[in-house]
Amino acid sequence: MQVSVDRDRCCSSGMCVLNVPEVFDQDDQDSLVRLRQSSLRPDQYEDVRLAAELCPGGAITVTEDGA
Repeated sequence: MQVSVDRDRCCSSGMCVLNVPEVFDQDDQDSLVRLRQSSLRPDQYEDVRLAAELCPGGAITVTEDGA
């Protein structure tokens, strides 16, 4: 699984940070999403999928391996 963020679509709601703070953070300058880690552990997959679903701006994209 891979995750990417589109800072242009981010609306700074912080839902991603609330759900998976070890993966997502908000930039101190503009409060937009940024990734804290580039590779995910399998135990994070479900939480990252949920964060993508809850993102009101649709700024998080999850790509499943082999897709």
